Amino acid sequence: MSDTIQSTAAQGRVADAPSGHWVYRLLPRAAWPYAQLARWDRPIGWQLLLWPCWWSAALAAVAYPKPGEPVLDLLPNLWHLVLFLVGAIAMRGAGCTYNDIVDRKIDASVERTRSRPLPSGKVSTKRAWSCLVLQALVGLAVLVQFNRFAILLGLSSLLVVAAYPFMKRITDWPQLVLGLAFSWGALMGWAALHGTLAAPAVLLYVGAIMWTIGYDTIYAHQDKEDDALVGVRSTARLFGDDTKSWLSGLYAGMLILFASSFAMVGAPLPAMAGLLAAAIHLFRQIAALDIDDPEQCMRLFRSNNQVGWLIFLGLVGAGLWAGVKPLI
Repeated sequence: MSDTIQSTAAQGRVADAPSGHWVYRLLPRAAWPYAQLARWDRPIGWQLLLWPCWWSAALAAVAYPKPGEPVLDLLPNLWHLVLFLVGAIAMRGAGCTYNDIVDRKIDASVERTRSRPLPSGKVSTKRAWSCLVLQALVGLAVLVQFNRFAILLGLSSLLVVAAYPFMKRITDWPQLVLGLAFSWGALMGWAALHGTLAAPAVLLYVGAIMWTIGYDTIYAHQDKEDDALVGVRSTARLFGDDTKSWLSGLYAGMLILFASSFAMVGAPLPAMAGLLAAAIHLFRQIAALDIDDPEQCMRLFRSNNQVGWLIFLGLVGAGLWAGVKPLI
């Protein structure tokens, strides 16, 4: 395996990056390390960051539907969806760059991560900070497009983001802190439309935290042996052989909170149908999971993007349903 990593690093690629990605086809080789710092070659991260934003935007739009309300008013604001997309890519990249700066010594000791730009020496720490600042500025440019309440809410998330990389050194629950950061969009979508927060958005946020703990536990099982050697803590190591039981509880809690949120706003039937489809997918993940198979853990982790689509399309379908039902 180490020979493979060295070979991959010599080609300018990171060991766990997908082959054939557009980053390696379209960007000059000199730009590869910076794209790798931002994880442009691994889109699953920004996709998972994006989903709570889009769920919240769709939930806020369909909340408390009124008879005769125009269909477009019951669908998520398209401009907000675009802003959340750009913001998720930029801030996920900035967060990963920051995480790599903080963890560069740990990454050099872990087989899967030692070919990353910083531990492999392809990028200096100074240039990594510059890359981080540029991405953060893009995120700020997106944030200021929203109302004042949403701007302040978005800025407050930076405290959690800044703390996250250090949590794996002091607690067995770094995935919880990741959930606090990665799920913030569940508050942002509602705040961007309504200029305030309400219980349905909070329930969505807490449920998204449970989802994040679950999928990142699966992800962390890839590194549990190296993590044990270097002293990195995680829920994968904490849960161990009981991981499936923990995942069952976490995903069940997520689904109950989401269902409660949808019911609270009076979201029509398709929202629950999308949630049911997501539930089937999640529990198939648990049934299939082999915590000692790193490649399968990565596949199951990435499959959570499908969970995002199922829930989002259910909420969009709820908006369409509410808009056309009075006409039927």
